[in-house]
Amino acid sequence: MTKIFFDCEFTGLHQNTTLISIGLISETNKTFYAEFTDYDESQVNDWIKENVISKLGKVEETQRYCYDNCRRIGNKDYVQDHLREWLSQFDQIEIWSDCLAYDWVLFNELWGGAFSIPKNIYYIPFDICTLFKIKGIDPDISREEFAHGEFDSTETSKHNALWDARIIKMCYEKLSVMRNIKINSVVQINETSKEGWIGCFVQVY
Repeated sequence: MTKIFFDCEFTGLHQNTTLISIGLISETNKTFYAEFTDYDESQVNDWIKENVISKLGKVEETQRYCYDNCRRIGNKDYVQDHLREWLSQFDQIEIWSDCLAYDWVLFNELWGGAFSIPKNIYYIPFDICTLFKIKGIDPDISREEFAHGEFDSTETSKHNALWDARIIKMCYEKLSVMRNIKINSVVQINETSKEGWIGCFVQVY
């Protein structure tokens, strides 16, 4: 089963949000990137304009991350057709993302609902937030800082969907070879004085 890491940019953290862009990269570095022309512009606030919309249409920047001429621009139907074709090269797909509550819903909506996603995609998605937690790392950690050394830190392309998908992949690769850490609390009470102490010990496995 091939792991594919993806990220979406969209018009806000609310129920009626719409897709602005989507980026995917496989574990073998095959890439797909698309910008949507039919997102709801009325939902775009100043932060989205500055951090997301400003990155659209920058061909040279995006082509640095597209390893196989992967960039597409069009409405939802156009993107769906091209993404379906791109996904068809893989026999079975396991989807990974980061904080994917919105991304996964929007990915499903792109196909008309969860029961209509391509048949080669495993219906349960996975996320690196949970993986960070399992490894004993604060899930709120900066993804770029965690992946430091795996990418050019002078690049400032955060919120380009394909760039973010690459960072997710780098984090996964680093996390997957780390040993798990479990922190256990210890409470000891002196039965005579009723005084006690609290400590912890770390299990690595």
